[in-house]
Amino acid sequence: MVNAIATESAVFLNRELDWFCKVLDTRIKLHFGQDSPYSDIFEITPPALEEDDCMYCEFLRHYEMSIEERLIILLALTPHIKPRLLDVFLYRNSSHDRPFTEFGGRSGQTATGFLPSGETAMFLLAGDDLSKRLTFNYLFEAEHVFSRHQILELEQSGGSEPELSGVIALSKEVIDLITVGVVRKPRFGPNFPAKLIETQLAWDDLVLDAYTSEQILEIRTWIEYGDILLNGLGLGRKLKPGYRSLFYGPPGTGKTLTASLLGKVNDLDVYRIDLSMVISKYIGETEKNLENIFRKAEHKNWILFFDEAEALFGKRTNITDSHDKFANQEVSYLLQRVEDYDGVVVLCTNQRENLDEAFTRRFQSIIHFPMPQKGERLRIWEKAFSPRTPLDGNVNLPELSEQYKISGGSIMNVVRYATLMALRDERRVIRR
Repeated sequence: MVNAIATESAVFLNRELDWFCKVLDTRIKLHFGQDSPYSDIFEITPPALEEDDCMYCEFLRHYEMSIEERLIILLALTPHIKPRLLDVFLYRNSSHDRPFTEFGGRSGQTATGFLPSGETAMFLLAGDDLSKRLTFNYLFEAEHVFSRHQILELEQSGGSEPELSGVIALSKEVIDLITVGVVRKPRFGPNFPAKLIETQLAWDDLVLDAYTSEQILEIRTWIEYGDILLNGLGLGRKLKPGYRSLFYGPPGTGKTLTASLLGKVNDLDVYRIDLSMVISKYIGETEKNLENIFRKAEHKNWILFFDEAEALFGKRTNITDSHDKFANQEVSYLLQRVEDYDGVVVLCTNQRENLDEAFTRRFQSIIHFPMPQKGERLRIWEKAFSPRTPLDGNVNLPELSEQYKISGGSIMNVVRYATLMALRDERRVIRR
């Protein structure tokens, strides 16, 4: 299936690249006063979109891309699929023995090809026409679809350098989508310190008390009907986007499993944030690390799961020195960022009182996961063992449920140990 999608995209992309090459060749000729059959690049007709059903065509149609937007997408995509097409920008100005300033861009640190910048885009679209250049600046504004939907952005050049000197970075998700039609999962690492969590269990395997189960169903309802609530009914003008919930209770009571199942039954990815890679002692680094996650997650409909959240969302302190001041600013930033996220955020803690009250006031639900009672413990015991390891007659599950007031996680540890001992003794029957 992936190969078929890639083949369809390749056919249309080749036509797009042929058009792009004509545009680029025309711009170069016009810029240097050479003969050209065109007096403007916009006289060159782009390939029609109506005849093709490839993923790239659907992408262009979905966002109703203009000619200039299509050209910028191609300019950013070319280094990834046919970098030699941009070699023309590597020519040096013989008068100064240096690259042409108007071409912008730069060479990669490891790649030998040309990486286009905002200046390259302006040269392609406007040439030396200042009026057109100022007109096309809208393409890199914060409110443009490129930025709002994180399709592409200008990498920060730093310092006081012109904004358009930044390299045009096309998002990896968009590259995947328009080339092979399948968006790959983000890789865990310093730039994305979050791990995808999954479970082999089903919703029926989740054992919670009735009140907790009822509150969890509220989250499922939001996932199913939240878009209708905000957009269909017009309440998006009055309500914050997304859904925020706090899970609290003793270890092993099902908080992580519940988050995993919410993702599974609703076909959503659940990412557990690795706080050890997020939190930094250096001022501003924690916010930067968290921003990488939220920007990646924006418009993806992921569930973000913060385990042991008090490490990141703990109570603010009285200001006694500059470190306290910056720590409080950090919490304030996190509060705002979580509130602006348009997906589901779940904060998990063993002790609710350890979290800053400013967070708890903004949760749509605060859900307690208590230690299971006798009946719930019995249901966990009954579901826990493999059907391939029958219980000996002396194993009385109701009696175990009555006698040992332990969490579901602890029960599973017992099951693991008992099953391992049975296998060690070369038997399948679980004995007490």
